[in-house]
Amino acid sequence: MEQLYVFGTGNAAVTRCYNTCFAVRTGDSYFMVDAGGGNGILRILKDMDISLDQIHHMFVTHEHSDHILGVVWMIRMIASRMIAGKYEGNFYIYCHDQLTDTIAALCRLTQQQKICRLIGDRIWLMPVTDGQTERILDYDVTFFDIHSTKARQFGFTMKLENGKKFTCVGDEPFNPACRPFVEGSDWLLHEAFCLYGEREKYKPYEKHHSTVKDACELAAELHVPNLVLWHTEDDHIEERKALYTAEGKKYYSGNLFVPDDEEIIDL
Repeated sequence: MEQLYVFGTGNAAVTRCYNTCFAVRTGDSYFMVDAGGGNGILRILKDMDISLDQIHHMFVTHEHSDHILGVVWMIRMIASRMIAGKYEGNFYIYCHDQLTDTIAALCRLTQQQKICRLIGDRIWLMPVTDGQTERILDYDVTFFDIHSTKARQFGFTMKLENGKKFTCVGDEPFNPACRPFVEGSDWLLHEAFCLYGEREKYKPYEKHHSTVKDACELAAELHVPNLVLWHTEDDHIEERKALYTAEGKKYYSGNLFVPDDEEIIDL
């Protein structure tokens, strides 16, 4: 059975938790999605007893700093292990076709040449287009454009070993144009910037984000049995799980997950 490894759960401006990123574990391998905004991802991987050698596939949703800067650290550390002869095989980074140049440029500006030389040799930036399916680990993963109102961003959907459909729609409100990819999902990973009851305080709509109520109403409409909420504010970090669950249950009767950083969810 696969597991969802939650690395971070916060939005871009959090200081009391890490930025939202995660991995799907199957056996001893991980399909990683985003890496947050810095080298905090390295501590989290260590805390969760995950070796870099177990990560050979990563997907980067978009260019925002809270999703992409940790990727530079992943490249640095994995490349260093390659150079030292401690990492077997290649490292594949999937992203939309405009993001490959951005990642390569960040590495050129911040990494030594010996690191950058591995890009295109053993570290592969794999461009994907809307609706493209790639075989990753033992899964067919289909990527799709979420039609972002800000930076171009992709989500993905995949079928788990138990036949359930697992879908990540990125960190913006669901766009109806994505319905063909999202409909029929058994697991939906969705952002919830704040409680609906605190929308005047946090202004989620001005930032092109959702509230707990919005995400839960969507999951109910799509008849999704399992909903994961993250990419939140962190002012309520101690009470966030209870508060978000209480509000969400008013609009959604399925299994609602409001994880903390470093939480593991059985899929």
